[in-house]
Amino acid sequence: MGIYAGVDCGTQSTKVILIDTEMGEILGSGSAPHPLISESNGKREQQPEWWISAFQQAFSNAIKNAGIMPEKIHAISISGQQHGLVVLDKAGDPLYPAKLWCDTETNDENETLLAEMGGVEACLEKLGLVLATGYTASKLLWLKRHQPEVWRKIDTVLLPHDYLNYWLSGNKVMEFGDASGTGLFNIYQRDWDQRIIRLIDDSGVLEKALPRLIQHNQVVGTVLPEVAAILGLNPNTLIAAGSGDNMMGAIGTGNIEAGIVTLSLGTSGTLYAYSEQPIKPISAAIANFCSANNGWLPLICTMNVTSATSLVQDLFQLNLVDFNQQLKNASLGADGVMMLPFFNGERVPSLPTAKASIHGLDNKNFTSENVCRATVEGITFGLRYGLALFKQSGIDISQIRLIGGGAKSEIWRQIVANIMNCEVICLRNSEAAALGAAIQAAWLHQLQQPNQSRDEKALFKEINQRFVVLDKTTLTLPNMSCVAQYNDIYFKYVRLLTEYYLEK
Repeated sequence: MGIYAGVDCGTQSTKVILIDTEMGEILGSGSAPHPLISESNGKREQQPEWWISAFQQAFSNAIKNAGIMPEKIHAISISGQQHGLVVLDKAGDPLYPAKLWCDTETNDENETLLAEMGGVEACLEKLGLVLATGYTASKLLWLKRHQPEVWRKIDTVLLPHDYLNYWLSGNKVMEFGDASGTGLFNIYQRDWDQRIIRLIDDSGVLEKALPRLIQHNQVVGTVLPEVAAILGLNPNTLIAAGSGDNMMGAIGTGNIEAGIVTLSLGTSGTLYAYSEQPIKPISAAIANFCSANNGWLPLICTMNVTSATSLVQDLFQLNLVDFNQQLKNASLGADGVMMLPFFNGERVPSLPTAKASIHGLDNKNFTSENVCRATVEGITFGLRYGLALFKQSGIDISQIRLIGGGAKSEIWRQIVANIMNCEVICLRNSEAAALGAAIQAAWLHQLQQPNQSRDEKALFKEINQRFVVLDKTTLTLPNMSCVAQYNDIYFKYVRLLTEYYLEK
């Protein structure tokens, strides 16, 4: 029993949550932003030292808000944005800005690797997932092609959460869950895939640079004395394995058993579910990742969620309250107005060059209310398209747990429940990834205790249930009359999608 820190290093900011397992409470939290290097050619990068600065500030804020002494923290676990690329030299210093999950500058390299793997079906069969532009693999090939001087100096390849683990502990390792999103990893064998590694580089540079793989229940190390002095930590503080943000988000939403789907209504949209076994995806759209609790985490990502609603809000100069009122004022189906909200292209289905479009307008239904409603319905239809792929792959769904900014909207929650025909609920704590990391830290530290006799899975579930609290006031059940209406409209959406994009 004791105090534990969970850290989520995201694209826009780093967040820290402190929990006390003896009291069963979240003691406090803190956050700090970091900038983004963004260019029109698809470049999305960050300097790794920005994460360290943000972590230190967020950690300091969390300690202050919790009112504790930092030396009381027993263990820390890091959640990080998936798919990034951090390359270090022999001294352990970054050689190049980190290319992020949302970087599309490497699209040509991804197409090259996908073709050399034998195409979509062959890649799915060999790796258990299909290479995507956002994954680490194409970033490595891009670096080799465009920055040969940097490439020759590479000593270690890490992901963002691994880099923070390295800064804290001095150890360079990578955990299965986050590694499964690199495109270099075989999710069936849970090991590096030599085939794809040698397609990128047959000189041995990359193979030697990949870190040792560790499992979810392994300790990275203890905090370095010099870092302990900076943060005020006890030098015996454990550093847990950590994982990618989606893996930790699953833990932080209690998505650790079959039947639950976590749906994030954030800038983009994600759907993921726990599986005891690797599934056989019926579609390349399903990323068949490993989880951070010894299972698998099939995941689907759509590109346009609150990024799309924000554009509509700006167009009509609506604040969030007014936007939600517009949704309520419009009728189900938006009087025949339908939106394909592909402002940023789309990943599911794979339409990287698609544009957004509005359909069914006439001189009576062209209102701001209907455009707002059609946008939210179009976004949610796209997520249902992904959910249907889950179901066709054998994933059972009994409850959807909503996170992200869009989950705060009561009307949007009802739209999700009606379109998905599924029970929907939110959580008391919205920082799912940071909370998931804190839970992992507590679990791993308690596993190390000499008097620990409980089963690993039972202990994990016990800690998870103590801190993952459902907000029963948000429980939303589908209205069966609305479900039937939305079924008809959804099939019109699919026909429209097929006509404009999928048959071309």
